[in-house]
Amino acid sequence: MEFMLPDLAPALPEMVLLAMACVVLLVDLFWPGRERTNTYVVSQLSLLATLLAVAQGYHGPVTTFSGHYTVDAVAVVIKVVALLIMFGVFLYGRDYLRQRALLTGEFLLLSLFATLGLLVMASAGSLLVLYLGLEVLSLSSYALVALHRDNGDASEAAIKYFFLGALASGLLLYGMSLLYGLTASLDLATVAQVVGEHARAGNFTALMGLALAMLVVGIGFKLGIAPFHMWLPDVYHGAPTAVTAFLTTISKLAAFVLVVKLLAGAAAPLAQQWQQMLILVAVLSLAVGNLVAIAQVNLKRMLAYSTISHMGFFLLGILANSPAGLAASLFYMITYALTGLAAFGMIMLLSRAGFEADRIEDFRGLNRRSPWLALVMMVILFSLAGVPPTVGFYAKLGVIRAVMQHDLLWLAVVAVVFSVIGAFYYLRVIKAMYFDAPDEQPAIAPALDVRVFMGVNGALVLGLGVFPAPLLALCQAVF
Repeated sequence: MEFMLPDLAPALPEMVLLAMACVVLLVDLFWPGRERTNTYVVSQLSLLATLLAVAQGYHGPVTTFSGHYTVDAVAVVIKVVALLIMFGVFLYGRDYLRQRALLTGEFLLLSLFATLGLLVMASAGSLLVLYLGLEVLSLSSYALVALHRDNGDASEAAIKYFFLGALASGLLLYGMSLLYGLTASLDLATVAQVVGEHARAGNFTALMGLALAMLVVGIGFKLGIAPFHMWLPDVYHGAPTAVTAFLTTISKLAAFVLVVKLLAGAAAPLAQQWQQMLILVAVLSLAVGNLVAIAQVNLKRMLAYSTISHMGFFLLGILANSPAGLAASLFYMITYALTGLAAFGMIMLLSRAGFEADRIEDFRGLNRRSPWLALVMMVILFSLAGVPPTVGFYAKLGVIRAVMQHDLLWLAVVAVVFSVIGAFYYLRVIKAMYFDAPDEQPAIAPALDVRVFMGVNGALVLGLGVFPAPLLALCQAVF
């Protein structure tokens, strides 16, 4: 038997990130610096080095490791976005975590390993590698939520997240196992081919239906869509805000990968069946997310229910089951991650030692305290509400157009109606910032790099709304 060493070059970004994570561990052990400054700097350099490896190493689609690992344009886009978003999470969370003695090697290492899990998922060519990447991401996420061990809300959130997450992962694995049993293959392309042959022969068995149901439930949990959203408000509220920013960005990108690899990939020939399931959960998510968010006074819980409604919008593009629909969903997920990062970054920026700026009343009179930050936050909220000319408007317009082309006009109308309803709770925060008097006026003095990054983040939210064509073209080119 002749052993051939697989081509390792396509996996260079993952190897770089894993090696740098080991370096971060050694630096944190032997040379952490004052308040973990050196550990933080090396962690940021790890993300930049991995980003460079992704950008320099892609020269077209390639498959290695006997088909288990595939690098294509979609994977590269997801990796670049994830690394940039994670850089922002570290930057926004630095002072916030330091004030609470949470800027530790554990936070930085777990975050890097979670990012590694997403990168592995993005290049997965088989069910096995996809699930391995998902578990690396999930296990790191559970530990991150429990990072603040002295906080009762964080401990409660971590327990809920772990048990419900383990249940969802088990269901997802069961669905994958059924697909393997039906097709006798782990390769995603082969699974799609065999499933397609069964579908063309009209051979849709009960096992296929059960496999689809398990996949939808598992993906639904990762997306946080109704009725699988029970964990999301409590986890968003209880976790440190830096971890919440991670969950609303990196975890959602991972869920997008699951949708593309499993539903739009391996189970694409069964689109008629899983579309019916997604229509139901999309409408439920739009209703639950927007209506329950109106009653929230805690901003993190409000944004959690907002996330549920946004994931309902995201599913509209998937429902179209076309390259245009997938491109619209990718555009939506990228812009939502960018906007969600800025929203939770603003909460961290206004927080201070012993005080969490996570209630709507904490934003009262922000315009008097800092007109610039109030303006950036207003742009962020307008984007989440889908108000032109912010990027959120074009993201919602894209998925609505995709679902209308699929002859689901009624679903587009439902989405627009709930979007209008959802604008109320965003406008309530803007009203507090500009028309209410502040209870107190503590100084807001973020570090220069944080101010600059927040400005760039807000400018991208507005700029991509005014000039959406480049990002739209990129999303359309990868499908």
